[in-house]
Amino acid sequence: MSSNTPRQPIRDLRFFLTVPHSCSYLEGREATTLFLDPQQSPGVGVYDALTLLGFRRSGHHLYRPHCEGCSACVSVRIPVDDFTPSRTQRKLMRRNADVSEHVRPAVFDAEHYALYAHYIRTRHSDGDMYPPSEDQYRTFLTLDQDYAKLLELRLGDRLLAVSAFDQLEHGLSAIYTFFDPASQFERRSLGTYAVLSLVERARYLGLPHVYLGYWIQQCRKMAYKQSFRPLERLDGRHWRRLILD
Repeated sequence: MSSNTPRQPIRDLRFFLTVPHSCSYLEGREATTLFLDPQQSPGVGVYDALTLLGFRRSGHHLYRPHCEGCSACVSVRIPVDDFTPSRTQRKLMRRNADVSEHVRPAVFDAEHYALYAHYIRTRHSDGDMYPPSEDQYRTFLTLDQDYAKLLELRLGDRLLAVSAFDQLEHGLSAIYTFFDPASQFERRSLGTYAVLSLVERARYLGLPHVYLGYWIQQCRKMAYKQSFRPLERLDGRHWRRLILD
């Protein structure tokens, strides 16, 4: 079975559209989001099928942009077998060779939340998630499903980063990464290193893809996704190689 083909039919699922709201990525734009009916639990079969169609998870919700007259949000994924780290990424992997990795269930942890709150206050005080709260964190990043995982990155006993991801049948889906914003760790590029760690984990598990969510060419905050090459984009119902200048 091609990893571009949903294994579970989705024609019987119910979806809802939000009212138009301010776009979080492009200033002056309005956005509309398509959600799976929250009464239909995102079990792994439904989730697998919808991920292939460009849906993402936030807490219990599966969603996809559905904006009239705008197609700026492009679903992208890394084909694991074809991925070769760049020279810069290889240096980064050597620089973080002293970092240990631990996979945990996606349950609330006070140490994780403290790092998350510090990260949001320091790096994203102008964003939608400010100010952080425990309820917000639980709603966004915890989920009682076997596929929902948290990857810890530690330097000795110090927690450097946490990457929330989902382990699906055809790949790992990166949900969100937060990290220690201290200047002493800047050269470690922990956000990029977390993605590289997921690629290596997918390779170890024999999974063909790492899903990076949406890439918007005009959005500076998403430029880092272009550094993972090759990259595939969702074009309608088909995944094709993304050609970058």
